[in-house]
Amino acid sequence: QVQLVESGGGLVQAGGSLRLSCAASGHTFRNYIMGWFRQAPGKEREFVADINWTGGSTAYADSVKGRFTISRDNAENSGYLQMNSLKPEDTAVYYCAVRWGAYFSGGFQGPAYYNYWGQGTQVTVSS
Repeated sequence: QVQLVESGGGLVQAGGSLRLSCAASGHTFRNYIMGWFRQAPGKEREFVADINWTGGSTAYADSVKGRFTISRDNAENSGYLQMNSLKPEDTAVYYCAVRWGAYFSGGFQGPAYYNYWGQGTQVTVSS
């Protein structure tokens, strides 16, 4: 069992930045692949980014590529999502999640592949 707690969300103007954190406990974080997802009102939960066990391989949704950066610190049992150049369309609840299994960049990006989820943190970008 893994418990995940997100933090760092808030209200920011368009063009601004936020850094989300995901604190893991309960099991060895480094054994899991980590992903970030988001869900806007009335929309399905969508993939944002993921990162493999060591942090050496990442993947991003096209909508955030070049603006968001995913990272992790296994010694701190934490993951991060640095979000720059934020746009109003980035407004959503952001979730971190972890899964076990195989990893390759661009694969296994659906929410159904993930085993444990945090409660989410709200990000609101004003225009």
